[in-house]
Amino acid sequence: MIHCKRVYLEAEASDGQRVLVDRLWPRGLSREISAFDEWLPDVAPSTQLRKTFAHRSEAFADFRAAYRRELAAHPEHWQRLLHWAASGTLTLLYAARDEVHNNARVLTEFLEDELQRHDSPSSPVCYLGEFDGD
Repeated sequence: MIHCKRVYLEAEASDGQRVLVDRLWPRGLSREISAFDEWLPDVAPSTQLRKTFAHRSEAFADFRAAYRRELAAHPEHWQRLLHWAASGTLTLLYAARDEVHNNARVLTEFLEDELQRHDSPSSPVCYLGEFDGD
């Protein structure tokens, strides 16, 4: 199960694994008392994409498509998140004020799609030639 939550909100036991998924460190947050398990800045949108989006809700559809392409090109950045989500509760933390139009929401959707894809049985065509007896 994957949740999204602003990094400034109180940690709860139900959050499970808490991971900050922003490229920049959140303003006003002390590194010494941060209540999360991991910070993965590389899973966040590229600097160029983040600046182009600029948290404008009217640009969210384009941002979402571009960010999903970035994620698809770099599975090494999100594989650990997929593992954590498959084995328990994962809470993706973000600093944006907009709770709907942000990178954590897109990442959640992407990871949920990946989990569903991994849980789906493969078609027999995928195994063509695997069991020829050679």
